[in-house]
Amino acid sequence: MRSSLPKSENTELSKIVLPNHIAIIMDGNRRWAQSKNVPSMLGHKEGVQALKKITRYANDLGIKYLTVYAFSTENWNRKKDEVEFLMFLIQEAIQNEFDEMHENNVKLSVLGFYEDLPKPLPKVLNDAMEKTKNNTGLNLQVAINYGSRAEIAHAAKEIAKKIKTGEINIEDINPELISKNLLTKNIPDPDLLIRTGGEQRISNYLLWQCAYTELYCTETLWPAFNGSELDKAIEEFNKRQRRFGV
Repeated sequence: MRSSLPKSENTELSKIVLPNHIAIIMDGNRRWAQSKNVPSMLGHKEGVQALKKITRYANDLGIKYLTVYAFSTENWNRKKDEVEFLMFLIQEAIQNEFDEMHENNVKLSVLGFYEDLPKPLPKVLNDAMEKTKNNTGLNLQVAINYGSRAEIAHAAKEIAKKIKTGEINIEDINPELISKNLLTKNIPDPDLLIRTGGEQRISNYLLWQCAYTELYCTETLWPAFNGSELDKAIEEFNKRQRRFGV
């Protein structure tokens, strides 16, 4: 899939700037299913296909980092059968789409407390990350069993341990140190956060990292989000005057 973003030197938009890191809240799978009068499980399946297309498209565009919210710490409160299906779907997606992702030079990372997920999912995720760790194309971060408040609490505990062992002093605590103890310590903060489905909140997602991120909300439900919709978000991003302050 090729970008519809103009690249010719003869167009006004030829100077368009691609965000280095795009984060997405993939919202609207169940509402999409309701609108089609089909089971919600089908909406989640279509959501996986949308992610596959956007991953391929972002890689083609030259985006370096793409982080998507797949399963939050709050999602455990959903109905048991839906949670079990989502766990199955995540595992199936990794196993079925891995070869293409690897062939396209995509590097997979998982954000979140994924080791607590039902077996064999942690091993499936670890194996995929190990096999793609040397890839140099798109860095795809999938947030699974992730919640930003839990992440920040985890970082605080890690810092406290280092203070207790004498590795650091209390005076060493600063924003940079906190960032280095987050789950995203090896990736830059997002430039653009996209939320599909019409809602306008960040839902405990990358709270620390999105301090200066540009927000873009669209009514488009996630299964219907495609390359053209991503183009619109990037074009809007280019209209923003970014201010890293008040």
